[in-house]
Amino acid sequence: MIDLQGSLVALITPMQSDKQIDYDALTRLLDFHIASGTHGIVSVGTTGESATLDVDEHLRVIEHTVEVVKKRVPVIAGTGANSTREATHLTKLAHECGADAALSVVPYYNKPTQEGLYQHFKTLADAVAIPQILYNVPGRTVADMSNDTVARLADIDNIVGCKDATGDLARGKELLDLCGHKIAILSGDDPTALEYMRLGAKGDISVTANVAPGLMSQMCEAALQGNFELAETLDAKLRGLHEALFVESNPIPVKYAVAKMGYTYNTLRLPLTPVSPQHYQAIDNAMQSADVIDKN
Repeated sequence: MIDLQGSLVALITPMQSDKQIDYDALTRLLDFHIASGTHGIVSVGTTGESATLDVDEHLRVIEHTVEVVKKRVPVIAGTGANSTREATHLTKLAHECGADAALSVVPYYNKPTQEGLYQHFKTLADAVAIPQILYNVPGRTVADMSNDTVARLADIDNIVGCKDATGDLARGKELLDLCGHKIAILSGDDPTALEYMRLGAKGDISVTANVAPGLMSQMCEAALQGNFELAETLDAKLRGLHEALFVESNPIPVKYAVAKMGYTYNTLRLPLTPVSPQHYQAIDNAMQSADVIDKN
């Protein structure tokens, strides 16, 4: 069974200046994360710009990630779609590529009912024998999967986790009480991740980990060990990043930050555009506070 805990980076997809995927940079990033203590790689999720990669690129990034990681940590493939048939197809292909698990977002735009959400994820689980993680992020999908629906899905054997990106800790506590004993509940919201782990969440699928993977992994480890004094100290250094990396839509700010670190170009595909220059200083300051770059 896959071990879902700690800091799991929602990894960017590095691109060259011509907007083609930079596989050499991807290799460097993967080795950087493993050396820094990251506990798992989420490949081609929202932060990985899945919406603007075609299917061949999507699968090649997953395949390359699996090849480089070599089972040193779990590789979780983003395979969500707003069509159940498409999501099933992507999940099957990710399984064939060797991914350890699949992360599937609540279908977006078409606003399914709770029964529709249940049937969607049940169909995926029945169709593909890979561990599957639900992903609820209503701020992006509009549709919001209720805790009761997650609890129903938690009874399916190969549904093993839920990434909860609501940022609502009261709701998170209810979710943990309902099904935290059956599946791994993971934060998908960096600013509230520490408090969610204090309640019993197993870790964080993190944007901030792209920029400060060592601190994020240490913070998550401390929290999981019950050492919240240390976890709070570490999280205090990350606070600026938790805020600055969302001054514009993710992954716009984090692409700038990782480029600033020298790993890739600050390149995104339309309709995403590089972060506005007015935000450079806030991101730089947050990176300095986390000891990611030197102070001027």
